[in-house]
Amino acid sequence: MDRISGPRHIGNPGPGPRGRRCRRNGDRTVAVKGRRVRCEISMSTGPAARSRPRPREPARESAPRELDFDSSDLAETEDFLVRTYTKMRISGEGRMCRARIQRRCLGSLSIDELSFSYDMGYDANPLGKILLCRVRRGRIEENFIGEPQHVLAAGELAMIGPPELPHSGRVRHAGYQLIGFDPALLDRVAPNAPDRAHEPVRLTGHRPVSVAAGNRLTALIDYLRDHILADPSAASAPLVIDTAAAHLAVATLNAFPHSALLDPTPTDRRDSAQPVLLRRAMAFIEENAHQDIALADIAAHVYVTPRALQYMFRQRLDCTPMQYLRRVRLDRAHRELLDSSRASATVKQIANRWGFIHIGRFAIYYRETYGRSPHATLRG
Repeated sequence: MDRISGPRHIGNPGPGPRGRRCRRNGDRTVAVKGRRVRCEISMSTGPAARSRPRPREPARESAPRELDFDSSDLAETEDFLVRTYTKMRISGEGRMCRARIQRRCLGSLSIDELSFSYDMGYDANPLGKILLCRVRRGRIEENFIGEPQHVLAAGELAMIGPPELPHSGRVRHAGYQLIGFDPALLDRVAPNAPDRAHEPVRLTGHRPVSVAAGNRLTALIDYLRDHILADPSAASAPLVIDTAAAHLAVATLNAFPHSALLDPTPTDRRDSAQPVLLRRAMAFIEENAHQDIALADIAAHVYVTPRALQYMFRQRLDCTPMQYLRRVRLDRAHRELLDSSRASATVKQIANRWGFIHIGRFAIYYRETYGRSPHATLRG
């Protein structure tokens, strides 16, 4: 996280003149946590609130952590997509209109795997959330008002959006991954420019700024999917969930063009020169290390911008506020390791409890600070 320390429809997604329209009746399977049930989830269906000056708070969603959908019924697929993403109309062309969707959630973050065996047209309302799309096979054609068509091919990463605009397009025999999160997360990790301080931070482009930046983002997504979501104890630890969300927001801002201003202004530099503010910020971090706190929360507590806060910590402590938070949490984990035994706890449980999502890195930080492994401390 150190880099940043009624709807208006578009187009007609109906089948082409030679296309065979998929039927709207048939069988479907929906499973939630291993049980077959009717899909009754309701995700965001409109633009996220834009209130200011307080940073937007990410939504706390109560959707099932696991959700699986498999259907050859176009009407059932449309119903599922409406309930899961936003209001939309779809159409299909092909002999077999099979749709398979798997969702896994980490707090308010969602990682979906979708597969369509046909060409599916869609005309959708605003999503109200940021959706990153990673195409695995086939291609996706996206249309937005005032922009040329965006075509996503296999191997490409892009943002579906913007969150506040309707869009239409066509999924052409595609398999792809969708990563969804609340736009309010961006406000918690980065500030806007002073002349846009009352506006939310936005992504201003659909494509990553570089291949390397996109690769770093996809590597994080893979880690969250393969290691955090695959581990029920980690995926249920509140600070792991919050840390993962912050990492994803920062990695997204590092990968895509955005409206945030990261360099301190002259006013920020002046504000950062007050030692009392640094002491207050440090005290706030130490008193709230057990809770979900972000850069914007710390800055708001001491009445400076996140830029001034970053500059203050770098100039006086040679670290970022979030690195200082990590040090404090490492110290709390160390104390817990000293007070625990192998019979009562594991290193992983303690590390997760203090928000460390990568146990290998936790062990490295720990050894660098205390000169021994966390396992040795736990063994006494």
